[in-house]
Amino acid sequence: MKDRQVTAYNADIHTQLIVLEKIILSSKILYEAIHRARLLDIKNYYIGAGCIAQTVWNYLSNKPLDYGIDDIDFAYFDQKNLGYSAENEVIQKVHKRFSDLNTKIDVKNQARVHLWYEGHFGYPMKPYLSLESALNTWPTTATAIGVRLGKNNELKVYAPFGLNDLFGKIVRPNKTQITENIYSDKVKKWIQKWPDLEIIPWET
Repeated sequence: MKDRQVTAYNADIHTQLIVLEKIILSSKILYEAIHRARLLDIKNYYIGAGCIAQTVWNYLSNKPLDYGIDDIDFAYFDQKNLGYSAENEVIQKVHKRFSDLNTKIDVKNQARVHLWYEGHFGYPMKPYLSLESALNTWPTTATAIGVRLGKNNELKVYAPFGLNDLFGKIVRPNKTQITENIYSDKVKKWIQKWPDLEIIPWET
């Protein structure tokens, strides 16, 4: 485990991307999901958040790569079709493609999150202007990450806070959108599954 961490934590971004791709290729379910997503004819999307971070944590902690992962997040951005019926069509399309993977797929159009966010979390938010602006607000620096395959099957990675916290197993709050209570709830759940995480307090 220590040697694995040395190869990526505090390494240059090129090395970190190589290690990240190696880990993803080693995860049968995650790689299959990323590969199939490219076949959906949805241009503006990422697979990301917890499923990526937790796969890396599992790799670094010598756990099965699918340990503790509740779902795979499929985030896309369609500003022209903000109704739930359009989103539901995409949900059904994704679920049909991934039906045999034996894992939950959480599909959300990030362009319409502001329409239901206040009802769910109790406070409003401004509409996201792009898919990347949505990822910029995801709850922690380690889980603010999205991946997809490019035209030549190269791995495209969007990680606005870099990959160092991810490879250091550091959980640091991204206060752009979430509250302290939301962060605390996530930390309590994660630390039970990955007790070797380094948790950065909300107030630092």
